[in-house]
Amino acid sequence: MKKYILGLYPIVFLLVLGVFLLGPFLVSWIWAWAIPDLFPGAVKNGLVAGTISWMTGFKISIFIAFLMSISGTRLSLKKIYHGHKKED
Repeated sequence: MKKYILGLYPIVFLLVLGVFLLGPFLVSWIWAWAIPDLFPGAVKNGLVAGTISWMTGFKISIFIAFLMSISGTRLSLKKIYHGHKKED
């Protein structure tokens, strides 16, 4: 049981790192890439932001994670761990 818990630490660390660093970056990048093309008039008139800050990207990524968790679309750490363990 102790090896199982120790094996989860790197996975949990990477997931947390992804939420705090990669998530906001991707949300901000996709926003700046897609929104001005989808809503050019709204961006031009100032109704929709053409770019968003890192903090806004962080908030949106947390909101997306929350929606995914309540919809049941999430990764199973147990499946990931056992799949990795079988490869060794």
